[in-house]
Amino acid sequence: MNSMPRLHLKRKRQKFAPDASRVIIRFFGPGDQTHQKNVINRVCSLSEKKSREVLKSVRRNFSNRHKNLDDRLIKHYQRIENLIDTPESLSMERRQLLAFHFTKEYSIESVAFCNPSIVPHPDQDNLPKGAMRVILSFRAIGEEHISSLTFRSGVLDKDNIFIMEPISPFVETATVEENPTYKKSSFLMILEYVDKCNHIVNHIFDNLSDKFQFEDLKAMIEETLLERDASREELDAIDMIFWIARSNFVKTYRPETLLSERVIFPTGQNEIKGIEDARFVRFTDDDGDVRYYATYTAYNGQNILPVLLETRDFLKFKILSIYGKAVKDKGMALFPRKINGKYMMISRQDGENLFIMASDHLHFWDQMQILKSPRFPWEFVQIGNCGSPMETEKGWLLLTHGVGAMREYCIGAILLDLNDPTRIIGELAEPLIVPNEYEREGYVPNVAYTCGAIIHNGLLVIPYAISDTSSGIATIKLSDLLDRLEG
Repeated sequence: MNSMPRLHLKRKRQKFAPDASRVIIRFFGPGDQTHQKNVINRVCSLSEKKSREVLKSVRRNFSNRHKNLDDRLIKHYQRIENLIDTPESLSMERRQLLAFHFTKEYSIESVAFCNPSIVPHPDQDNLPKGAMRVILSFRAIGEEHISSLTFRSGVLDKDNIFIMEPISPFVETATVEENPTYKKSSFLMILEYVDKCNHIVNHIFDNLSDKFQFEDLKAMIEETLLERDASREELDAIDMIFWIARSNFVKTYRPETLLSERVIFPTGQNEIKGIEDARFVRFTDDDGDVRYYATYTAYNGQNILPVLLETRDFLKFKILSIYGKAVKDKGMALFPRKINGKYMMISRQDGENLFIMASDHLHFWDQMQILKSPRFPWEFVQIGNCGSPMETEKGWLLLTHGVGAMREYCIGAILLDLNDPTRIIGELAEPLIVPNEYEREGYVPNVAYTCGAIIHNGLLVIPYAISDTSSGIATIKLSDLLDRLEG
């Protein structure tokens, strides 16, 4: 195989770089409660005239940097109102000035803009022949190494030239639904799976509708605990109910926001320190229903947890917990359809080998087996996937990443049998993408990495991270790659 000619991979000149000017609004709580009260007292000690002057100055400096500033200020004021002695006496201007003192900007991509994935856009209308509108997702890294998820959109024309749609200077976080609706059947399925069903759980759910809201659940639990004494086992089950409820929620954006303005920023306790490496896939169900899923890694500062994200329109995102013996480590990537009646996923269970998983249910994963172990020098340290497998007439094309000497990350490829993807039918002995001299420097040196590619007009289009700092695009002729994998 070493005597065969090298595959011709083309790196595009186009780059996606971090932009520190893209900032979101976050609550700022300086020090402890005493410190915060001191701040409030200082603001309230200003005369009305001086208060208006300061407010005008702050607005002049910051209003043109945000689209939805006033709505955020109201929420931030509400978080400190309980610290104010006589809030009813404050003018609207004074409340706004207080809110500004408990608000800060956060630059979501001041450190890095990396680990992209790419999928077809839900809207393919009004395009020239042979063109495809696409959505790219990126891991944006800011202060304190907090990762969030952000988007770009563009069009791949008939010649696979990527025409980027304009990037808004504004960025906006989603609204987290405070009282989400749950399905009783799904909730009970999870409780049964984690072996937490007992008499008190049955009583609670017998008195809830087939679809219920969080406030309904909370009220029923409180009512049940007033009526009866619960055992330690039953209290543990109630704790699990709340954990499940708070791990499954909905994030929604205002319809008028542009795609490039939307950032999925960590909100749940499981992800408070970061949302990492989302692998998006356009999934088609057996009945033809289409939706988008992404698996990402939630990080709370100590532990990691694989999480599933679901959307149809990139405006409303469901954050869903997944369970099972096979739900561990990083890098889970869902196949774009069921195979032989089962959902299938590529994963990394042990931080070293590549695994494949199968399940009858999207939320429960117990079946797993090793798909591939490190074989070549460039992957001797560990291997993992680089996004969801792509269906071709020759088999499932799966991009991989390998880590070798000096912790260099390279991108490779394997080919899986279409009907039995647990069987490898071809693999590259040499990587497709190795960091070149211009790509070695960055936040994490010597890294080429992707979370998903796409096939368009006979080319494999690979957006990839450059040393965890910026991202680029590479292409390769699909038939050449498949011929090499088969050979």
